[in-house]
Amino acid sequence: MYPRSEILFPHRCVSTLKRLRGPQWQELAARIASLPENHVDSLAFALMMIRMCKCMNCDLGSYKASLGCCACARRAINAHKGSDGVLIRRFERAREELLEYLRSIGVQIQEDGTVVTR
Repeated sequence: MYPRSEILFPHRCVSTLKRLRGPQWQELAARIASLPENHVDSLAFALMMIRMCKCMNCDLGSYKASLGCCACARRAINAHKGSDGVLIRRFERAREELLEYLRSIGVQIQEDGTVVTR
């Protein structure tokens, strides 16, 4: 029904967030958009966005899903009442959680930050 809607925040949507908000956010979004989707920072950014967009509660028949993931993400970032610094800290917390989890299950991370998948 909605061919461009994924279940969870897709990496391709990061580039649509680059011009939102202030310079700190723009720098983070531009950096993440330039990374491969299997980079630790890309995965942490996705985790942060999944939480902000409430992707786990999205239903493909819902209005949010009909807008598509990129539009939903833009709305979530624009609606965020905190500063860019708050968003950066959310990203950093998501990154710490992700690294802790990956280490706990023995996933290897290359020196360039990409996650080794088998």
